[in-house]
Amino acid sequence: MDTIEAMRVFIAVAEHSGFSAAADAMDLSSVSVTRQIVALEKRLNTRLLNRTTRRVSLTSAGAAYYQRVVQLVAELDDIEAEVSSHTLVPAGLLRVNAPVGFGVECLGAVLAGYNALYPQVKLDLSLSDRMVDMVEEGFDVSIRITNQPAPNLIARKLTDSRVLLCASPEYLARAGTPLIPADLAGHECLAYSYVLGGENWSLHGPSGKVIVRVDGALRANNGYLLREAALAGMGIVREPEFVVGEALAEGRLVQVLPDWSPPPVGVYAVYTSRNHLAPKVRSFIDWLVNAFAPGTSAVFR
Repeated sequence: MDTIEAMRVFIAVAEHSGFSAAADAMDLSSVSVTRQIVALEKRLNTRLLNRTTRRVSLTSAGAAYYQRVVQLVAELDDIEAEVSSHTLVPAGLLRVNAPVGFGVECLGAVLAGYNALYPQVKLDLSLSDRMVDMVEEGFDVSIRITNQPAPNLIARKLTDSRVLLCASPEYLARAGTPLIPADLAGHECLAYSYVLGGENWSLHGPSGKVIVRVDGALRANNGYLLREAALAGMGIVREPEFVVGEALAEGRLVQVLPDWSPPPVGVYAVYTSRNHLAPKVRSFIDWLVNAFAPGTSAVFR
C-alpha cells in the first residue's frame, strides 16, 4: 500500500463525505477508493469512517487522524513544489520595486549579471521611495531600506548601509559647524518624509546614544532632492551613504559630527509568501544576496 496515496484518498473521502464523490474527484474507481481506505484502516488497526447507506462520516479516531494528515500532506506538497521549482528555468516577467537612490546607485550595476545568467527573465523595475502595496500593485520583489521589515512580508537581508550627516562647505562657512549633537537644534536640518519621527535624529557616539529634535525649512520624500538641496547650501542632510557618498568623496559635501553617527539601515529584499515561490523570484533574490555579500564590488564604501 502507498501510504501517502492512501492518506490523499482518505482526505478526499472525508471532505466529500462519500466514496463515490471522492472517486470522481480523484479520477479513481470506487473499488480502488474502498480498497485504499480498508487497507489504511487495517494498517492503523482502527476504524476511520462510519459508513451508512446515505453518507460517510468520520469516527472520533478518523477526525483526529484527518487533522494531522491534512497538514502533513499539505506540507509534503509544499516541499515537492519547492524542490521542483529548483529544476525549472527562471522565466517570465519579474516586477521589482526599489527606492530611487538605491535603484540608481546600487541596483542598476548588478542587473546585467542577472540578465546574462537568466536571459529568459524580463525585468520590470519601478523606482519609488513610497511604501508600495506589493499585492495590490503586483510586485514580485521589493527592496526596502529599513531596520524593521513589515511582519506580513518575507525578508532576506542584502546588506547594511551607513547613514551620514553632511552639509556643503558653503553652508558650514555661513552657519558654523556643529561640534556636539545638541548644536543641530540650531541648524537648518533637511528632513526625509518617509521616516517616522523624522524630526528626531538619533545619534550614537562616544558617550552613547542621544536624540536631538531638529527643524528646517525643507521636508521631502526623496533622498536625491535632499542631497541636491544640501549641495546648494540649504542645510544639513541625513542620508544613506549610497545617496551622498560620491558627493562626500568629491568634497562637495562634508561629513558633520563624524564621531556621532545615525544607526545604519538594513537593505532587504522582501516578497509576499514562501509557498510555491516562482523560480524567477527565488533566482533574483538569491542573485541579490550574492551580489551584495561582503567582499563584493556592490558593497557600499
